[in-house]
Amino acid sequence: MKILVTGGAGFIGSNLVDELINQENEVVVFDNLSNGKKENLNSKAKFYNADICSPAIDKIFKQEKFDYVFHLAAQIDVGVSVAKPEFDNKVNAMGSYNIFKNCGINKVKTVIFISTGGALYGDCLKPANEQTLIRPISPYAIHKYAAERYLELCYDLYNLNYVVLRLANVYGPRQYCGGECGVIGAYTYNIANNKPSVLYGDGSKTRDFVYVSDVVDACLKATSVKQREVFNIGNGKEISIKQIINTIKKAAGKQFIYKQEKDKLGEVQRNVLNSDKAKRILNWEPKVKLEQGLKNTIDWAMKK
Repeated sequence: MKILVTGGAGFIGSNLVDELINQENEVVVFDNLSNGKKENLNSKAKFYNADICSPAIDKIFKQEKFDYVFHLAAQIDVGVSVAKPEFDNKVNAMGSYNIFKNCGINKVKTVIFISTGGALYGDCLKPANEQTLIRPISPYAIHKYAAERYLELCYDLYNLNYVVLRLANVYGPRQYCGGECGVIGAYTYNIANNKPSVLYGDGSKTRDFVYVSDVVDACLKATSVKQREVFNIGNGKEISIKQIINTIKKAAGKQFIYKQEKDKLGEVQRNVLNSDKAKRILNWEPKVKLEQGLKNTIDWAMKK
């Protein structure tokens, strides 16, 4: 199969590309390297330094004739979305529509869109399932949801099959610390390099963390879905940031130095996902425990 991965030089995308190539697929990567790294690129993948917002991708879609598309390219920083909502809209909403439209016009079998469960549902008093009310509190979340609606539009216009994966907070190797990299990415990088970290707020914020290899597994299983579906992909365990700090300290066996600052605008305080639907339909469930995942991530950061 010929498969396109947008954002294929990024954290999740590059891990996905590696596994797709391991399974002997022909893989093409779009990435403008604004977040992705050249060193992440698999040499067996065909690479286009391409921007998802550019009309130039129309020609590439016509030439390449993809069977499946994984759309991961995005503006990933909630803080940037608050400061520059127009830019976030351009990339996360309109850029996504540009990809979906081309998928529809060029008869792609299925597009798998990597959305966010960590932001769409707002503050969760209990694990959010796919029917939970959407309550975005940042431009990032609003535009990710707009992209989901554009995907539905492309089903209506082009009969485009799709799967949406609403991810919890993903962590693991290749989550570089630079801009928005997730709390685990930032903390593991800093402790590996003996640098101080920043704790925004009092540490009581909770998140649902899922390891990158488990996310890749969900992506692969999503290709078997023959009709439109939306799935949450998370561990279903609510963990506070202070608990994460303590677990990282234990896994690294090093002192964890941090300073406390005021919380960021647009940040969800409580988030945890119910992934029962993915377990039932995709036969997916997370395999990597937090302690092991953190150890893997710290070991990777120590080598960089």
